[in-house]
Amino acid sequence: MRHDQHAARGERLVVRVQLGRVGQEVQDTARTARPPGRGQTVLVAEDEPALREVTTRILRRGGYAVLSAAGGVAALEVAAGHDGPIHLLLTDVVMPGMLGRVLAERLLRLRPDTRVLFMSGYAQPVLTSNGILDPGVHRLEKPFTGADLLNAVAEQLPVSAITQAPSAEV
Repeated sequence: MRHDQHAARGERLVVRVQLGRVGQEVQDTARTARPPGRGQTVLVAEDEPALREVTTRILRRGGYAVLSAAGGVAALEVAAGHDGPIHLLLTDVVMPGMLGRVLAERLLRLRPDTRVLFMSGYAQPVLTSNGILDPGVHRLEKPFTGADLLNAVAEQLPVSAITQAPSAEV
């Protein structure tokens, strides 16, 4: 519904909204929510503190164990100090000190079973044409909703990846 006119004081404004017919099915255009996490470990690498905090909170509430780091070097340190598996690296693409792609390459050398999901506010063509990301990588576009985040993470994780791991932040 869109309304571009304003009624003057004392005038009556009538708005009609067509809801459909009785008995007619309404199609839900929202994405179907994925099942909640089951303790899979997600390593979040994000240099923006507020976004890192809210992302971590959403993932924890979604049933994931979260390791959190303020950048690439810190993420590699967290990973080195974590004994259990890291099922997913969720990393910002552009961070000071180390690009997300470089972080992913280094982490995958140490933990080849880890899946990777990039997040960025930059358009995909900009990232791929500048060589920052390879075409076809999994990417979550910023800004995103909590549902977008949980769905994107769930899409990357195999259902069989279940563990309980402590949460940590660096």
